[in-house]
Amino acid sequence: MAISKQYLKTRPVCKVTFTVPAKEAEKVAVVGDFNNWKANKASSLKKLKNGSFKGTLELPKESTFEFKYIIDGNYVNEAEADGFKWNDYAGGENALLVL
Repeated sequence: MAISKQYLKTRPVCKVTFTVPAKEAEKVAVVGDFNNWKANKASSLKKLKNGSFKGTLELPKESTFEFKYIIDGNYVNEAEADGFKWNDYAGGENALLVL
């Protein structure tokens, strides 16, 4: 799994690209504070020919978000996240994205 960040000079946003290798998966989405933890069309990642899933979101600079991937209905953390934070509601850690 991987995250790449591209900070825009002209706007106060960062383009964040999420890449998830999941050849056997049917659906992958990224959910978090930035979209009220809702898996929808905007949060769905597109399956590429190599079997990985990829998608880009524009998020506000100078922000920190908790997030997870949903891979075929299972919540999965990003191993290369900027950090992890315990979440009592979920009873586990969420990945952190620091912009």
